Amino acid sequence: MTEEAFDIPSFLAQLPTRPGVYRMLGKEGVVLYVGKAKDLKKRVSSYFQKTHASPRTAHMVARIKRIEITVTRSEAEALLLENNLIKTLDPRYNILFRDDKSYPYLRLTAHRYPRVAYYRGAVDKKSQYFGPYPNAWAVKESIQILQRVFLLRNCEDTVFSHRSRPCLQAQIGRCSAPCVEKISPEQYALDVEAASRFLRGQHKEILSELEQKMFSAAEALRFEEAAVYRNQVSALSKVLHQQSVDTTGGDEDTDIIAVMVSNGLVCVNLAMVRGGRHLGDRPIFPNTGCLLSLEDDAPADAEALPETAAELVEPAVAAVNVLETQTEAEVLEAFLSQHYVDKAIPPTLIINCEFDAPELLMLLSEQSGRKINVLRHPQGNRRRWLEMAVDNANMALSRRLAEKGHAAFRTRQLADVLDLPEPLEKIRIECFDISHTAGEATQASCVVFHSHEMQNKEYRRYNIEGITGGDDYAAMRQALMRRYEKVEENLPDLVLIDGGKGQVEIARQVFEELGLDISLIVGVAKGEDRKVGLETLIFPDGRPSLALGKTHPALMLIAQIRDEAHRFAITGMRAKRAKNRVVSQLDEIEGVGAKRKQRLLSRFGGLRGIKAAGIEDLMTVEGISQTLAEEIYRRLH
Repeated sequence: MTEEAFDIPSFLAQLPTRPGVYRMLGKEGVVLYVGKAKDLKKRVSSYFQKTHASPRTAHMVARIKRIEITVTRSEAEALLLENNLIKTLDPRYNILFRDDKSYPYLRLTAHRYPRVAYYRGAVDKKSQYFGPYPNAWAVKESIQILQRVFLLRNCEDTVFSHRSRPCLQAQIGRCSAPCVEKISPEQYALDVEAASRFLRGQHKEILSELEQKMFSAAEALRFEEAAVYRNQVSALSKVLHQQSVDTTGGDEDTDIIAVMVSNGLVCVNLAMVRGGRHLGDRPIFPNTGCLLSLEDDAPADAEALPETAAELVEPAVAAVNVLETQTEAEVLEAFLSQHYVDKAIPPTLIINCEFDAPELLMLLSEQSGRKINVLRHPQGNRRRWLEMAVDNANMALSRRLAEKGHAAFRTRQLADVLDLPEPLEKIRIECFDISHTAGEATQASCVVFHSHEMQNKEYRRYNIEGITGGDDYAAMRQALMRRYEKVEENLPDLVLIDGGKGQVEIARQVFEELGLDISLIVGVAKGEDRKVGLETLIFPDGRPSLALGKTHPALMLIAQIRDEAHRFAITGMRAKRAKNRVVSQLDEIEGVGAKRKQRLLSRFGGLRGIKAAGIEDLMTVEGISQTLAEEIYRRLH
């Protein structure tokens, strides 16, 4: 159905009263907004009333050309589908929380002697998981506590199963050395259970039990055992003293959510309390797309819109920064629906703004299998937690505003120097670098900059094959060809080449062969002693070389992008080199063929595990005789 033929009033009349998801489309089928509804007819029709809660909504409605719906069996299904579509389509008028970094957990593995470990990813029912935690630091701190107090192991299973003597962790009193049976499975299981209870907030009970065991052992003249309990009591008391400002003394799990909107920016600060312990917070900045700069006038063809929509278009609407009218409640609802749709939700949420979405709360409760309590005006420690979250949200906003202002200034300076097109937010820069070690494991990197910041999700690495080792020119040619030979759209506005005239000449040749504009290419030649700030910009189109000076903001931005390309290339090269060397070290041992090599790697989990194994351990692998085991051990040590 064409845009001209789409009749919105007729469409609204035919909408079902069932739950589902709706998509508002603008010109050329661009998705403007995705929403969910308990009643599609009632919800979608509400957009075409004469009054709206915010100019943002009116601004969007004036641009609607078509509407699509998907009916679901329940509102819960609609919530899941809405979340997926928002993340996939990135609609212009939705608030999108791209918090793609998975949250870490603390894991107690399913093993005879369970291991305490840092974990990211999908959880299963075999192991015990605690969290999620707001950051890696919080998990690692908790692991250190469990090691100090309960002496739990943290080594890999492959290392654990091949130990012949206690490791350094045991020697410094951080592990009870179950690998060499310094502790019985039954006693270790009691320590694991105590650690699990500690993570659930039962601190005082555990401390009391340890003290009782210490006194009982002393009375029975088992002084070594009493000393172990004494050390545990001492370590736990110290931990609880250090954590006293962050604990409620209970075992509650709570998320504290502070929403702040200021100067066109939105920040949601998420603080986490697990087992009564405050684990820190994480500021999250949603992707609001072009909502930050919507100042365009109402559509020129507003009169051609359906009458119900055209009446909503006011000349004053277009002049506002629509995000300024975004309420904290709308942001909070968007965050809750996107963040918790695929993550565990604690039984208590503490928030700093009004929230009136009972249907969403009911869906989240249904999803978690328990009632979710939302506190707007908490008391005691909870109130202090909320105040801390609000303060941290304000500070994060201030930092982001300062960073954005500085980043925009540097982009402006670069645009002025190199005559790059407006708007600044749309300027796309790609930078290439080559990395290898004496010709080994050659890799090329391509990093991407736009919207005033590096876009690491768009980075690329290219494994360079079929060239003479150390030939950087051939490597650059291959990388540029692979990147641009099939590109028809989304070309960058600037292509930075980390190198001098030779590298730039290669780039020029590639661009001419592909029919691309060579004026996009800029070489970044290193200065004297490779000092940052002394770089010279080299152009392949006849422009003279340019030295901006070490204090110029544009050069600082170029240096940042160039350094990021170098970092990304060298980390990839090192990983590739390490992988190659693992294989090559085994390949160099006579008698270790492909099958035996695979059996060794599978048994010991990698080269480190093979090196840690003794000769008798190596002999347990099928096909490894005593003579060959001795040779493998000799060659790897």
